[in-house]
Amino acid sequence: MRIMAIDYGDAHTGIAISDPTGLLTGQTTTIHSRNPDTVAKEIARLARENGVEELVMGFPRNMDGTEGPRAELYRGFAAQVAVASGLVPVLWDERRTTVDAHRILKEAGKNGKRRKKIVDAVAASLILEGYLTYKRWNG
Repeated sequence: MRIMAIDYGDAHTGIAISDPTGLLTGQTTTIHSRNPDTVAKEIARLARENGVEELVMGFPRNMDGTEGPRAELYRGFAAQVAVASGLVPVLWDERRTTVDAHRILKEAGKNGKRRKKIVDAVAASLILEGYLTYKRWNG
C-alpha cells in the first residue's frame, strides 16, 4: 500500500511517497504554488498516478503539544485535499520536521539556495518516515 506524506506550506508543499509495500520512503517532489486549490488538485493527481491509498499530512503543533496558530488553516486544507482526492489525510504532528530537514541538508553540504528548493520534500520524507514507523509498531 502506497502512502503519501504532505508537508503543506505557503509557497512550497513537500510530497513524499512510500514504496509499494508501504514500509519505506520512496520518491519525493515539491509543489511550487501559493494557491491551495492548485496544490490540492496536484496532490490528488500525484496520488492517482502513484496508486496512493493513504495520505498523511504534517500538522502544526506547539512544542508543548497544543495546536499551533496555523492549525485551522491546515484542517481546512486537509478538507480540500479530501474533496480533491477522495482520501482523508491523517493529521500528523510535524514538530521539528523542517528544522531537522534543514540540518540534514546542511550536513549533506547543500547551500542555502539549494536547501530552499528541496527542504519541503525532505520534511515530507521525515513526516512519512515517522508515520511508517508508527504504523509498523502500532499496526
